[in-house]
Amino acid sequence: MNAPAPATAKPHLPDAQIVTQVTHWTDRLFSFRVTRPQSLRFRSGEFVMIGLMGDTGKPLLRAYSIASPAWDEELEFYSIKVPDGPLTSKLQHIQVGDEIILRPKPVGTLVHDALLPGKRIYFLSTGTGFAPFASLLREPETYEKYEQVVMMHTCREVAELEYGRKLVESLKDDPLIGEMVGDKLLYYPTTTREPFHHMGRVTDNLSSGKVFADLGLPKMNPVEDRAMVCGSLAFNVDVKAILEGFGLVEGANSDPQQFVVEKAFVGDGI
Repeated sequence: MNAPAPATAKPHLPDAQIVTQVTHWTDRLFSFRVTRPQSLRFRSGEFVMIGLMGDTGKPLLRAYSIASPAWDEELEFYSIKVPDGPLTSKLQHIQVGDEIILRPKPVGTLVHDALLPGKRIYFLSTGTGFAPFASLLREPETYEKYEQVVMMHTCREVAELEYGRKLVESLKDDPLIGEMVGDKLLYYPTTTREPFHHMGRVTDNLSSGKVFADLGLPKMNPVEDRAMVCGSLAFNVDVKAILEGFGLVEGANSDPQQFVVEKAFVGDGI
């Protein structure tokens, strides 16, 4: 009688981490959490390269902002689904227990160190560009450094705002930062297609001054205000021009100034 053949061990991906949770928010958006390498240290707002093995047998990696704060024991990511996208066409089907590739070398410009001290900070985003701010909104340093935190997030439809809305609503009950948040956080979600109580693009609401009027804030100025920007390339370019029009200067890790733009954000082709 022949002994049964030994079970073939499941091959592990390089730099593998295990998926612990997956949430599908719409047919175009999902978030997921994975285990965190013990050695990984990052600043809230940074991004890492994550991915899966491609059809060629080589890793298919893209830059993803870490949506969880630096103190979280796991890592969270927020992603668009692109039906024929090289990575997200596969990534959107991951399930709890699956492996993903995670290169543990965080980088990025959306960090507090890249800004000069100020009174008020604006987080400006569209779509899944909300991800780094999901990290920064849960970072104690955000509320230690600023008297007011303005979170502007624009999507086409109301359902696409749900990830951000639920996260913002959970902050007041957060045992770590709930008391720090208090009334400092001003949340300003808008839509561009579906009717909503606030509508219009981030760029239009800044240029027209509508957001300042709605929130009872002064016009943005370089003495008091700081900003971080994350969205599509076109969005980043447009917002940068508007911020410069208000007199703000773009900074970087090596040269802190009044606003920073995330240049690694991946758009619709992922």
